[in-house]
Amino acid sequence: MSQCCKIISPVIVLCFLTCLSCNRKSIPVKSASRAATLWLTDPAAGILFKKQEPVPTFEAASNNYPVIFIDSTKTYQTIDGFGYTLTGGSAMHLHQMDKNARADILKELFSTDDASIGVSYLRISIGASDLDALPFSYDDLQEGDTDISLEKFSIAPDTANLIPILKEILVINSAIKILATPWSPPVWMKTNSSTVGGNLKPEYYDVYARYFVKYIQAMRAEGILIDAITVQNEPLHPGNNPSMLMTAIEQRDFIKKNLGPVFKSNGIPTKIIVYDHNANHPEYPLTILNDTTAAEYVDGSAFHLYAGDIDTLTSVHNAHPGKNLYFTEQWIGAPGNLKADLAWHTRNVIIGAMRNWCKIALEWNLASDSRLTPHTPGGCTECLGALTIDGNIVKRNPAYYIIAHAAKFIRPGSVHIDSTQPASLPNVAFKTEDGKTVLIVLNEKESATNFWIRCGTNVIPVKLNGGAVGTFLW
Repeated sequence: MSQCCKIISPVIVLCFLTCLSCNRKSIPVKSASRAATLWLTDPAAGILFKKQEPVPTFEAASNNYPVIFIDSTKTYQTIDGFGYTLTGGSAMHLHQMDKNARADILKELFSTDDASIGVSYLRISIGASDLDALPFSYDDLQEGDTDISLEKFSIAPDTANLIPILKEILVINSAIKILATPWSPPVWMKTNSSTVGGNLKPEYYDVYARYFVKYIQAMRAEGILIDAITVQNEPLHPGNNPSMLMTAIEQRDFIKKNLGPVFKSNGIPTKIIVYDHNANHPEYPLTILNDTTAAEYVDGSAFHLYAGDIDTLTSVHNAHPGKNLYFTEQWIGAPGNLKADLAWHTRNVIIGAMRNWCKIALEWNLASDSRLTPHTPGGCTECLGALTIDGNIVKRNPAYYIIAHAAKFIRPGSVHIDSTQPASLPNVAFKTEDGKTVLIVLNEKESATNFWIRCGTNVIPVKLNGGAVGTFLW
């Protein structure tokens, strides 16, 4: 029997064996010798990421059902992981929990045991994001002062909440990868001397490159390895607090003349990722990647999807297939809508990003409280966390389930493999390092839909309710 399909159960799942020469005609029915696993989120039925037990039957399947064909011989990108942004506010809420309550939720999030969802990738901010109480950098000075030698540099602001939480996470999963992103450099490096907007002054390009180095080295001294950085969060959105405008030409020159050479001379292995903004401006990363000198220092490009189409990312891959793609942020607005959020984010962030060459998919943000605090003055006031944490009370929100469907089963090192997409059944398939196959499927219809999963010579009829998401593992 092919490794591809030996499957599975409900919302109705049966296992049939057939040969390719049958060509979707009369299919002899036979129960599975070993059923696969289905984890289901079905908003209409009130099922929230629950493992389903096999329920084999012996009824014949219709020959007219749509088919998802999986071809494990056709492979795409290798996956680094799935997760969230651990904002300063997220870390604060976690750190303020009682020790035992915090240990329980961190284990549920980051462990790989049966009771956990196995988050494998985190994004953090270099200095403050807009989901900190106040904007800050690691070299804040009195107005008019400068610190070209960075003698006053300190990551002390992160020692209150972020670093302690990261250390507890690393005890649970020492292999978790961390991406770090600045929302703004110190204001004395900027043209407007403000945390909001402005540009990086050219005379401080070299200083700012060394600022990144000192940050990576300081975190390493705490036992925290920064796998990658993006140069600027949302460089075309200077209205947030903090924020900075950085054009593609500015980012290209900063990487080419300063950041890349400084990383190289200091032996910094941390990946440099460009852009980190919406899919409607692919010319931004291409401007940098088309410069051969700058591109030598660049691992790839990062995207959000507040504007544009997720399929645009493939055009960036096709232009530079040797460079990686990352999906680094998508928010859910409070109070959240499980049915709508699950469908949109599964289709675009999980399935769409993976089918368009991304190595990661991250939701924004890990945690908030019921008041949606903290946030900076001018920062996001409606960002719903994957968790709502009030004291020791934890509520799981749509982003928790969206990421769980991928993170638990598609472990780092898994490879995206080919699968067809029948109408209203967006899906994505993977082969894990231990030889298992994983398929995530969304039924976009309002009504229940029957379909087949076919791998090699094996066929599995499945029925999913409208709006349901299933992760199949065998």
